[in-house]
Amino acid sequence: MRNSVGVRKAGLVALVGVMIGVGVYGCKKEEPVREGTSTKQSIEEKLSEEKLYKQSKIAFTSSRDVNRNGNYEIYVMNVDGSEQTRLTNNRATDSDPSWSPDGKKIAFHSLRDGNFEIYVMNADGSGQTRLTNNRAVDTWPAWSPDGKKIAFNLLRDRNQEIYVMNADGSGQKRLTNNPARDEAPSWSPDGNKIAFASERDGNFEIYVMNADGSGQKRLKNNPARDFSPSWSPDGKKIAFTSTRDRNQEIYVMNADGSEQTRLTYKPAPDAYPSWSPDGKKIAFRSKRDGNFEIYVMNADGSEQKRLTNNPAMDGSHNWSPFLVSEK
Repeated sequence: MRNSVGVRKAGLVALVGVMIGVGVYGCKKEEPVREGTSTKQSIEEKLSEEKLYKQSKIAFTSSRDVNRNGNYEIYVMNVDGSEQTRLTNNRATDSDPSWSPDGKKIAFHSLRDGNFEIYVMNADGSGQTRLTNNRAVDTWPAWSPDGKKIAFNLLRDRNQEIYVMNADGSGQKRLTNNPARDEAPSWSPDGNKIAFASERDGNFEIYVMNADGSGQKRLKNNPARDFSPSWSPDGKKIAFTSTRDRNQEIYVMNADGSEQTRLTYKPAPDAYPSWSPDGKKIAFRSKRDGNFEIYVMNADGSEQKRLTNNPAMDGSHNWSPFLVSEK
């Protein structure tokens, strides 16, 4: 039908075409659309960050309140470093806090009964209860994603192995069994696997095994020490500490050991990564400012920021899951 329009109307048709082309009807104004999408993404990122800051916390160990005997205690703080609050208070060392998946409990190890044992307490520090009771050294607790199990290190007869127990301390079972040291268990988000560090091949490397201890496999092999693995919330990555650059630095790799990438570049030691619950940030310990403090960075290593600042040593940190408000 448009081809039947008279020649004398061609000028009008051309004018309409020009009006549309220059955007009178908004057909070609693509830039505002892109800006709108970018703004939407920016808002979503801001809301995600606000959720992270409002609904999660970081538990950590500090020597800032050392008494005459000298000891470490467990603290908790907001993820921006504010409101640092002491949870434990006794003359022995309390260290290595680990949040339960529901955010209501914190497992830790303590020397208060003469040797290191695993304890658990409420997230506010109340109800501190001993879970292990033996002459061995029990340390480094790590909750399973379903909250039913706790993996931990057990040092006996000069050999350290990884064990698992029920969350109430019962049913303790050995997972690793060799003459070398195995340590630092970290559960995969689905609870099917555990990453850990082992010295069985001459130096510390990162290994992974099934949750029952079977299928133990080394992920990578280099002459340096790789240790303190931390599984990302989506299960795709494992962050860890390595001395391959003649200094402790934070690295990240795929869960199968491929694509190892360095995240920190400082002359001082950076170690012990812990993922935020959304997987976008990593907390770590660094001595770059003269003493050990806790820092946070984006998961790609950018925007490294100091959270604690005092003359004492702060470290052994663990990021909580998202905490649901009771209000």
